[in-house]
Amino acid sequence: MRARRHRLAALLALAAGAAAAAPERGALGTAGELLKGQPPPAGHYDATMCVTVGDAQASCGAVTADIGDAGQALVRVSDIAYRLQVHADQLGVTLFHGTMQIDGFFAPYRWSGNSLQFSDPEKATRYEVKLGTRRFDGP
Repeated sequence: MRARRHRLAALLALAAGAAAAAPERGALGTAGELLKGQPPPAGHYDATMCVTVGDAQASCGAVTADIGDAGQALVRVSDIAYRLQVHADQLGVTLFHGTMQIDGFFAPYRWSGNSLQFSDPEKATRYEVKLGTRRFDGP
């Protein structure tokens, strides 16, 4: 029961801010810098995603991450999916609940080792996906 409540809290945190309309492009990082880095090898990973809204503590939970070799990734938690795609200097983020798109935005981003960090400045929300072990047992 406790694990179920923790998972529900993580799902709610992931969907927080999804009600606002998607802007055309997000602002660059606060210093105006382009944040990039190199992604890890393409594959299927167990991962942890942390979402921080404003000054609140991060809410983290287990996710799966499928990293592609052409600048894209799919991060899933239950029936919530983040479709990520590199677009020039920013990351295109599209959020789905099942097959319905519920949010979308462009974000400054950075790969640091096996960790992807991006943010939605309009909603004061920061995301971090920490990849764990690469899996070889399927999609």
